[in-house]
Amino acid sequence: MYRVLLVDDEPLVHHYQWTRTDWSSHGFEVCGEAYSGPMALELIERCRPHIAIVDVNMPGMNGVELQRTIHERYPAVKTIMLSSYDDYDYVRECLQNGAVDYLLKHRLTSESLIAILNKAAGQIRRESGSADAGPAAAGGAGEPNAEPLREHLVGALLGRPGALRNLEDGVRQRGVFADAVCYAAAAVQIVPFRLLTESRSDMQMNSLVRQAAELTQQSLGDASGRLAAYVENGRLAVVFSFRERSERDAAGEASRLMSNIGHSLELFLNLKCAFAVGGICGGLSGLEASYRAAERAIDVPSASTQSGAPLSGPDRFSLTIEEQKQLLLSVERLDKQEVRRLIDGIFASISKHPVHSRTVQMIASELAAIGEKALPPEASPPDEPPLPLREELSRIGGMAALEQWIQNYFDRLLERLRSRRASGPYSRHVSQTILLILERYPGYITLELAADAIGLNPSYLSRIFKEETGATFSEYLNRVRIEAGCKLLESGRYTVKEVSGQVGFSTYNYFFKVFKEWTGTTPHAYTHRPGGAGQSVK
Repeated sequence: MYRVLLVDDEPLVHHYQWTRTDWSSHGFEVCGEAYSGPMALELIERCRPHIAIVDVNMPGMNGVELQRTIHERYPAVKTIMLSSYDDYDYVRECLQNGAVDYLLKHRLTSESLIAILNKAAGQIRRESGSADAGPAAAGGAGEPNAEPLREHLVGALLGRPGALRNLEDGVRQRGVFADAVCYAAAAVQIVPFRLLTESRSDMQMNSLVRQAAELTQQSLGDASGRLAAYVENGRLAVVFSFRERSERDAAGEASRLMSNIGHSLELFLNLKCAFAVGGICGGLSGLEASYRAAERAIDVPSASTQSGAPLSGPDRFSLTIEEQKQLLLSVERLDKQEVRRLIDGIFASISKHPVHSRTVQMIASELAAIGEKALPPEASPPDEPPLPLREELSRIGGMAALEQWIQNYFDRLLERLRSRRASGPYSRHVSQTILLILERYPGYITLELAADAIGLNPSYLSRIFKEETGATFSEYLNRVRIEAGCKLLESGRYTVKEVSGQVGFSTYNYFFKVFKEWTGTTPHAYTHRPGGAGQSVK
């Protein structure tokens, strides 16, 4: 028997879950109950428990401090933390200090409790080198040596030759799925998996996959009747067995447990996931069809596709060269409206794909990379607007949220680029004026409008602007417009007349005149220069 100490400031003997669990049949016994940290340390000295279940939120010495002390004084005692929504930062610290795992109070069940106790018992056995630890050692799929069974399961779900027979043999030898009369398979997809693989090493990704698989198994509770396994590319498989023949009840139970899994993955690993349950089948041989149905339910792009509408760009896995060029050009011009229009168009072209698909994930990654490429690698001023963190992508679970993140990313990027272009040895008012010019040059902007926007007299602004920049307001504005015009001409996508309108000139003739003054050549000659349009603006 493994001795278990319960530590909570509430009387645990009155807690429904504690009293309804048949501890002894699973190889565990409650050796004591403590209501505070000091009391727990006293009982550990007296009772010598194998495992301590510790509540994080306690007055005085809280669970974090207690767990740290137990780890230092009694390293052989395994600790399991009780947590709630608001204290996972504390739980994470406990896990780093050697805690076996955590239990969610609001989702506590006898099955989840026994599953984690078995995990702690497994660690004790491995550390002691003991192969025999009583009833707890008989726990099937939750133990590390159940890995071959998981491999057989994955093989059977994917239809690999011989895997079904191996699975049947493994299930029979281990006593897993005992007395089952029907089964169901489910698929779980970590939504941002491809995006995450770019920013993490193989070791980090393997660790994440292992944590996701373990958390999925723990959320299932009964390791003898439910089994989770990692498949590939951020996808996990779950198999349920049922002792009742009611398909309706079985489907409802499977859906409930899958919701628990999705909630746990998001809460504790910051991972959004998509999941679906396949049909009920009468034997292990039907699990492949059930799993394939679950995969189809996850991977069906949208209702329009189900009705027969074709995927837009089914073979598309990345941005086109033209899309990349146009986006970079619009970013260089600080053209917020055009950037938004381009991103809208890109997402419209992939809207029928699921958010976890290779197409969507690759394009989202390329868009973020373009933004990073457009930002010069220089020190950021302290007041510079921060960019959204890539880590935020791990919590994105749908196309709308992903597009919004990308749009916000480029909005912030343009703000940062404007801020850098306006920075320099300028006063606050002159910097504000330059920012206005950079933002509004494609439209109507005058010295008077700029002065009114920042609350200065036009004459005063004109004087300090010329003193600090060496150019009048109109000269600076024309230079910005001509620089933007040069970029548009270099792209080769627009006529000279189209360019003149896009950069804010009211007439083509005036654009022609100013362009020649600043570049020393005509717009037409600029576009046909040998070796490309590379002449800089004076």
